[in-house]
Amino acid sequence: MKVYTTENVRNLALVGHSGSGKTNLTEAMLFQSGAIQKIGHVDEKNTMSDFSKEERERGSSIGTSIIPVEWRNKKLNIIDTPGTIDFIGEAQGALRASEAVLMIIDATAGVQVGSERMWKYTEKIGLPRIIFVNKIDGENVNFRALMEELEDKFGKKVIPFSVPIGEGEDFVGVTDVIFQKGYKYTKGAPEDAPLNHDQVKATERMYEEIAEVVAGADEVLMEKYFSGEKFTREDLLRGVTEALVAGDAVPLLVGSAEKGIGIDILLNTIINYMPAPNHDQAHIGFRYESGEERQVSPDQPYSAVVFKTITDPFVGKISIFKVLSGKITKDTALYNANEESPEKMGGLYIMRGKEQMAVDEIYAGDIGATTKLAHTLTGHTLCDKAHPVLYKMMKQPSPVIYYAIEPESKGDEEKISTSLHRLQEEDPSFVIERNPETKQLTIGGQGSVQLDVILEKLKNTFGVATKKVPFIIPYRETIKGKTEVQGKHKKQSGGAGQYGDVWIRFEPCDEHFIFAEEVFGGAVPKNYFPAVEKGLEEAMEHGVLAGFPMTGVKATLYDGSYHDVDSNEMSFKLAAALAYRKGIEEAKPILLEPIMKAEVSIPDEYLGDVMGDMNKRRGRILGMDQKADGTQVLIAEAPQAEMYEYAIDLRAMTQGRGSFTMEYARYEEVPKDIAEKIIADHKAE
Repeated sequence: MKVYTTENVRNLALVGHSGSGKTNLTEAMLFQSGAIQKIGHVDEKNTMSDFSKEERERGSSIGTSIIPVEWRNKKLNIIDTPGTIDFIGEAQGALRASEAVLMIIDATAGVQVGSERMWKYTEKIGLPRIIFVNKIDGENVNFRALMEELEDKFGKKVIPFSVPIGEGEDFVGVTDVIFQKGYKYTKGAPEDAPLNHDQVKATERMYEEIAEVVAGADEVLMEKYFSGEKFTREDLLRGVTEALVAGDAVPLLVGSAEKGIGIDILLNTIINYMPAPNHDQAHIGFRYESGEERQVSPDQPYSAVVFKTITDPFVGKISIFKVLSGKITKDTALYNANEESPEKMGGLYIMRGKEQMAVDEIYAGDIGATTKLAHTLTGHTLCDKAHPVLYKMMKQPSPVIYYAIEPESKGDEEKISTSLHRLQEEDPSFVIERNPETKQLTIGGQGSVQLDVILEKLKNTFGVATKKVPFIIPYRETIKGKTEVQGKHKKQSGGAGQYGDVWIRFEPCDEHFIFAEEVFGGAVPKNYFPAVEKGLEEAMEHGVLAGFPMTGVKATLYDGSYHDVDSNEMSFKLAAALAYRKGIEEAKPILLEPIMKAEVSIPDEYLGDVMGDMNKRRGRILGMDQKADGTQVLIAEAPQAEMYEYAIDLRAMTQGRGSFTMEYARYEEVPKDIAEKIIADHKAE
């Protein structure tokens, strides 16, 4: 593949609901451009963008892939993203590297939840968008009704740039609204199709919508429009691009990726109107943090950000980066600004799916790859050491679901941790945690599909078979009452003896543990106070109900006795432990459970179901709020034990339109009937 300069590059994130046809569209674009001679199909497991074993087995994208398409002396970097919400971290990384978004809508299904989510997110970050309505040839398609739905969901700024000639079984081609010409397709090849009177009039009305948008770009175009002067090609190019960048217009095009209909008009629209990386109002996904600020220009010192890492079983680590300034050549000395460390490049490539195409140089705004970087992770900045710059790392979404896992083979315990961290280089949106209390290994992410894929990769890539195990809830024990008890350890049967005697008052407190002393007259020498405190601290690691750690206890040493010869630190530690056991049992011990605070965002129509479900989880509704778009935000608290599967259940209740965040709030007493069962189950183990 030849080298492209900045102004001839377009970076486009491909987004849409799972199953809308993103992968098929990339195949159609590659075929239309002549890059491939045969279109791959998802069900035949031979597409360019879905190349991993897990993707081909599932028949859907689970990771970002780069598909460069050459069209009319321009290079389109199509960044294909997964459509499942579980992989939102992948999609967000792709959006950072893009100046625009191509959103696919399935004409047979309408606006689905994945597209709604992406629309809101891209609206929030200000990315220009193009909509491609795919599968116009599908059953029961009604384009007019679909346009009404799109305008209802996304607003009047959605403007048709092409419309179908026929629909469903009768779909044979498209009308290009700007050039007011019709085209029919045979095996993806267009030929002129005359428009009838009604089609001409409809096309003229739609062109007028585009003309109004163009007129708003500047005063010169506005004057032309009101004087009735026809816009030139240059006027259209400038006006539409400015409207796109400003978010005032979203071109809508139609077609069939499967039949290759409308793909050429889509490609023309992208290269004509989507902003180049050096457009003065282009979206900036990688924000400057420190060092020398840069422009998207080949004349600046080079800098780049790695936005995707692939772990290949044969090649090793592949780092995919976007050049943000200057240019990178195959001989460039790389420097990792995050680690303050030089890196040695293992070759310079353009990626097409898993295919690596060697190049000599990559200009600012373009996307490239290299291998074998020792210190570089996703999000790291590469730059000229003499001209340092650092770009901000992307904040990953907080996990909403966790699995507790362990290897099927005990011999793989060390290997599983190493392998998970290798996979985290590829997907930094999942977390790995080892609970210091329960000793359980957990992984957390955005959904069960994401975590299932991680377990599949552990087995397929690293040969580590795992199994999910029940979560061990980190319960605590505390006391509600106050008591005074004696703890006496005495062992005097000849030889060196042991003697420790303490009187301790136990009572509740707000801190984890308070040790105090009120000993008078030297009943217990001061040098044994630390031993008493240590004995209590060690004893508190296990409560008296079910062995869970004890918390919220104040222990006051107020009396006791000692022996001049037989007393020592160990004797007083043991005496304190005896007092602890007896005192806690008398001080009304109770079981505590962790409580989580959740913020649940849902469409209004699901509010009743979600509130009812939260009550079933022993939850408490703290309040509600409403966002500007009508989304309801439910603020609630619920026990952690009831929330592990909440991500799955919420999606089922809201047809995938609900989302939530969750964080630890505090510990609270477990209801008596539930506590009795937990204690009984724990004692039975």
